[in-house]
Order: sequence, then structure tokens, then C-alpha cells
Amino acid sequence: MSSLRSTNPAASPEGSADVRVDAYDWKALAGELDGFGCAVLPQLLTPEECDALSGLYPQEQHFRSHIVMARHGFGKGEYRYFKYPLPGLLGGLRTALYPHLAGIANRWNERMGIEERYPDEHASFLKRCHEAGQVRPTPLLLQYVPGDFNCLHQDLYGDLAFPIQVAILLSEPGRDFTGGEFVLTEQRPRMQSRVDVVPLRQGDAVAFAVHNRPVQGTKGSYRVNLRHGVSRVRSGKRHTVGIIFHDAR
Repeated sequence: MSSLRSTNPAASPEGSADVRVDAYDWKALAGELDGFGCAVLPQLLTPEECDALSGLYPQEQHFRSHIVMARHGFGKGEYRYFKYPLPGLLGGLRTALYPHLAGIANRWNERMGIEERYPDEHASFLKRCHEAGQVRPTPLLLQYVPGDFNCLHQDLYGDLAFPIQVAILLSEPGRDFTGGEFVLTEQRPRMQSRVDVVPLRQGDAVAFAVHNRPVQGTKGSYRVNLRHGVSRVRSGKRHTVGIIFHDAR
């Protein structure tokens, strides 16, 4: 599988993304998402690809906006939203991941009594977003240094929101940084919140619920509310790329 990967994210063909994404056991990943609200895709990117994507951060020509979290009460740290066209590998992964997640998302909505259904192809879903006035790309590159953290939040940018997103860790824990764990919290009705700390290595991706997911109860399925964030970075520098499938207003 590693022979299919280019070290230049801006030039990687979409076919490379399709092959590597299709190689995962999606039945098992769907089971993890159904059971826990998240699932890890190990080694989605090579170390070389991770370094190349991280290296884009200071190159402003790739991005449409720059957010400093502390100015908005989001935490500490910063991130940049990519502009269209996305870097080749990132755009290819967004397109390749979506169909596998759309089936899960449609099952979730059916169980939660939500009428929205998602088309099989990402281009069709983006067309819906753009018709609703959500035209700004949402994939982003995040950067954390010591003391930085990301408060628990949900990435909702308009009326249309795809219920699953993906984050890829571009830095190696213990070598490039310490701390900075990915955290997912789940609030169930009349119960205390459940916390999941997801261990990731460089190149690993985590797919997770953006907002709600269904949980089976004694009287059928009910909705739980999820938020995600990043714990405090203790040392070094941490980069992550986020793949959000809906566009923003």
C-alpha cells in the first residue's frame, strides 16, 4: 500500500486516495463508529506526506483565512482554512472518504428520525451546499505549540452539515510534541458525559461524529450529543489536518 503514496500532497493523484481508502475494513470501521462515535484509520498518510502537508502552513497562497483561537474563545492555537482548489492529496481523500461515510450517515439519520439523506458522491453533496449558500471550503490545517489547546466544540457551518468528519495527525507524539491528545465527549440524556481519549500516531486518521449519533436504548434509538477537542500541548509543535465534508457560509 505504501507504494501507492506520493510524497507531494499537491501532486498526488486522486486514484492514490481511492485505493488506500478502499483498502480499509469499512465494515469494522462502521461498527466502531456505531458503537463509540469514532474509528481510527491507521497510517492513512505516510510520514513524508504528513511533513509535506505540515510544511504548507506558512505558505499563505494555499489558504482563504487564518484563525487565532484565543481571539474567539476557542482555546489557544491557530488554524488556516484551505481555499479551492484543495491540495491534490487532500482533495482526493475528501472525495474518496465521503462515499464510505455517507452510508453510515444515512443509517444514523434513519435511526434518529432525521429526514436528510446524503447522496453517494461528494460532488453531489457539495452542490447542495453551494445551492444553500455554503460555498467556502472547510478543510483546515491546525497548529499548536506548548500551552495550546482546542476547546470542546462542533464544526457546524450552516444549515447543511455532514454528520461525520475526519482528522489526520501530521506530527509524531513523543517526538514532535507531548500532550495534545484528541478528545471526544458524548452527552447522553439524564446521564453524565462520557469521555474518549483517542490515541493516534503520525499519519493516523480518526473519523468521528460531528454533532449527534444514535445509540440503541431499551425503547429504540435515541440521540446523543458529541463534541471534540484537543488537550493541552505540553511541549513541541503539533499539526493536524481536518477534513470536513460540508462547506461553509
